[in-house]
Amino acid sequence: MKPVKVGIIGCGKISGIYMENCKKFEHLELIACADLDRTQAESKAAEYGIPRVYSPEELLNDPDVELVINLTIPAAHASVCLEALQAGKHVYVEKPLAVTREQGQEVLRTAREKGLLVGCAPETFYGAGIQTCLQLIQSGRIGRPVAASAFMMSGGHESWHPSPEFYYAKGGGPMFDMGPYYLTALIQLLGPIKRITGITGKALEERVITSSPKAGQKIKVDIPTHVAGVLEFQQGAIATLVTSFDVFGGSTLPPIEIYGTHGTLKVPDPNTFGGKVEYKLAGESEWTEQPLLPGFSENARGIAAADMAEAIRTGRPHRATGDLAYHVLEAMWAFHDASDEQGHYTMQSTCEVPAPMEEGEEAFSLKNGVSPL
Repeated sequence: MKPVKVGIIGCGKISGIYMENCKKFEHLELIACADLDRTQAESKAAEYGIPRVYSPEELLNDPDVELVINLTIPAAHASVCLEALQAGKHVYVEKPLAVTREQGQEVLRTAREKGLLVGCAPETFYGAGIQTCLQLIQSGRIGRPVAASAFMMSGGHESWHPSPEFYYAKGGGPMFDMGPYYLTALIQLLGPIKRITGITGKALEERVITSSPKAGQKIKVDIPTHVAGVLEFQQGAIATLVTSFDVFGGSTLPPIEIYGTHGTLKVPDPNTFGGKVEYKLAGESEWTEQPLLPGFSENARGIAAADMAEAIRTGRPHRATGDLAYHVLEAMWAFHDASDEQGHYTMQSTCEVPAPMEEGEEAFSLKNGVSPL
């Protein structure tokens, strides 16, 4: 199958792993990169052997580029996606799909009108960790899922990120930064969300950067930094989710647990592709570790773009769809809306649950001739 030619817009911190992994999948051919800072794009191109260095506009005008991977900051996600779609390119974007629901709807509407595909991070649910949990649930190992809990407890990114300001602006915060990993994993395991309630707050009005190169600079906090809520899924399960940048002393709470009528399942960190999967059935005293399914257990960012590439060539559905990303985007806003309005938010969107990974899928063939599936 002829590989899909890819151009990456946004050459910041996250771009390196995409550039590295795009070169591993048979269905992807990374031919160009672009950034508002051309020097940054030139540096990444030299490091990863990318033949064409462009401005964003030049990349969108290159007729050879079929798929744009949009790695810009969240505030630019929607505008760059729309420009790519208007230029006739399929687009895969880092999470979130957009900052607002209106922007997300416009991206999906434009893609439908143009007959193009939209994909969106996170893609960690493709990994062996979440896929092993999915198989255990579908096999009935813990019975019918009735509840879940999920916790992302952090002190914030100003201690390690070189430019953490956008994490505290609109479209940032713990829910919009890390919520997509947790919500996408929960949707993969429990299905679409029916309604949400929540409460939000923030510990500090201002934060001080302690990481290089901006150590000592102050950041105004414009968004909630602690978001807690309850979700009801369409199939009836009820989950608690807390995402926080206000946990300064650390936490021992688990990333995700699923509670079923026959037992409990420990789900690994949804920001990883692998991790330990354990379960304990009713009446048992010890946890059982479940061997991971064959699959991607290391950082495989770019795998969803490979899945999209085969979908572009064959017409079959891909997994990390725009509809899934929009359902997650609406859910993230639902926590904030429910808090502001002191009530429940009923979801207006739904989505297809991503299909399980299948052994031997061509999309995940690697250029060395070996696939982990």
